[in-house]
Amino acid sequence: MSRCIHILFYISVLSFLSDLFIVGATADVNDHLEKGKKLLATGQLADALSQFHAAIEADPKNYIAYFRRAAVYLGMGKSKAALPDLSKVIELKPDFTAARIQRGNLLLKQGDFDEAKIDFENVIKTDSSNSEARNQLDLTEKLSHAVKEADKSYAEADYSKTIELLSIVIENCPWAIRLRELRADSYLNSGDSLKAVNDLKATAKLIPDNTQAFLKISHLLYSMGDADDSLINIRECLKLDADHKECHKHYTKVKKLAKQLETIRDAISQSNWNECLEKANQILKLSSDPSSQAFVHRAHSTLCTCMSRGKSSVKETIDKCTEVLNTYGADAEILVSRAEAYILNEQYESALADYQRAQEIEDTNRVQDGIKRIQKLIKQSKKRDYYKILNVRRTANKAEILRAYRKSAIKWHPDKYEGEDKKKAEKMFIDIAAAKEVLTDTEKRAKFDAGEDPLDAEEQAQQHHPFNGFNPFGGGNNQGFTFRFHFN
Repeated sequence: MSRCIHILFYISVLSFLSDLFIVGATADVNDHLEKGKKLLATGQLADALSQFHAAIEADPKNYIAYFRRAAVYLGMGKSKAALPDLSKVIELKPDFTAARIQRGNLLLKQGDFDEAKIDFENVIKTDSSNSEARNQLDLTEKLSHAVKEADKSYAEADYSKTIELLSIVIENCPWAIRLRELRADSYLNSGDSLKAVNDLKATAKLIPDNTQAFLKISHLLYSMGDADDSLINIRECLKLDADHKECHKHYTKVKKLAKQLETIRDAISQSNWNECLEKANQILKLSSDPSSQAFVHRAHSTLCTCMSRGKSSVKETIDKCTEVLNTYGADAEILVSRAEAYILNEQYESALADYQRAQEIEDTNRVQDGIKRIQKLIKQSKKRDYYKILNVRRTANKAEILRAYRKSAIKWHPDKYEGEDKKKAEKMFIDIAAAKEVLTDTEKRAKFDAGEDPLDAEEQAQQHHPFNGFNPFGGGNNQGFTFRFHFN
């Protein structure tokens, strides 16, 4: 809103200045100028532009029409279109100070210091008291000197100094293409690809049909591991030139990879761990391509994550996650995945250590909750463990749990137990039933996996009345304990 207000105010000032110089306009031209002026004042720039087009067509030597059209172009953000009109104004009326200052300002924003300096000096020659022209001339000379220093720093490979100097200049010269390209290259040499991309995106907008800029941006984003944004920019290149061979080749490569990454995201969201592993392994085939290393890294990380959540061997999962950490360094996601694998292997202390390392990198609720959960599991491990009681893995499904339950129930059924310690059999039988109750109930199992024993209160009561009111195979209702059980 403030920008629009500023533009309208600026345009109204230019219109007022132009009014001071209206002379000899024909009635038809003057009508177009007046209509355009009113439309311009209300912010109807497109309609105003049409009126000034008509005025110029009717009188190609009317400098006011050119000046007002330049004002509309500036209001529309089309500075390149405004420059020729301002130059035409100066050609037709060399003493039009407002046009010279405005052209000088546009040239300065483009980084054309020599031409901008000429305009400001010409204004000062005819009006030595013009403070705006003097201030802009001083600024032009300072910025020009800063650019020379930046060029020198770049030649000496002092990229930090180059970036520092150019940042000051570009703040005042946002349309200076060469300077943005120079700063982008300095950012690349300093290892800051993201800022380099931002500068290159600006140049892509400033130069018409800039296919090379979009290609370079896409390559940079690809090397940074951003397939989606890389795909967007390479499509921009092909929009400008559908037959561009380099852009088409890169487009084919990025599109395929982006699709694979999308499939992996969908697989993870749907807990389809096999497909996740399959697609991640496909991306690993890019290992020989230096520009694809960010995606290779991500593929290794994805393998670790999906292995930890799927049915992969716990040892293989831990080995894969360890390999990734050793190759690419500490990564919160990989540490969490390995920690979860350690939990499945009941290596709680190792899991806690990984979560604590992850917290140093990413102190999020997820990591904090993980630490609390493992601390509960460590405490829980010193009590009864329903997975151990049934001798099943933490990833066992309901069918596996029921099979293990039936096998254990037969072994420890007090009526069938062949050992001498009947009390031990009775206790084991109750624990087996409790394990089945917890691990086949989704809500209770989730609580247990989070480090809580959902039967803890009942267990305490059973220590005094082990068979009163608790039937591991019946429905309760104070029917007492019975050992009559029929297996399916």
